[in-house]
Amino acid sequence: MKGTHLGEFEEMILLMVGILNGDAYGISILKEIEEQTGRTVTVSTIHTALYRLEEKGFVESYVGGASNARGGRSKRLYKITSDGRAALEHARNLRDKLWKLMPGINP
Repeated sequence: MKGTHLGEFEEMILLMVGILNGDAYGISILKEIEEQTGRTVTVSTIHTALYRLEEKGFVESYVGGASNARGGRSKRLYKITSDGRAALEHARNLRDKLWKLMPGINP
């Protein structure tokens, strides 16, 4: 899978896009990361990862409806693609395989 390697942060962002299932945008991803991991990240870091994931074909973006809360502006929403799901499965399988090789760890 050349060019499709997932870094740890990209994997986490891709998982959050999948978890948010249709409501994934910069701020919602940021809140989910903080809630689920206790990790503090910036929205610009999230957007950078989303752009990389989109270039790899792992997410697709589309413009959602405008809202009064955003001053009439629309959100850029993200959804996971089938290639994105396959990349997550590959990462999970590889990680599981390596954990099973770890001495003293019961699978």
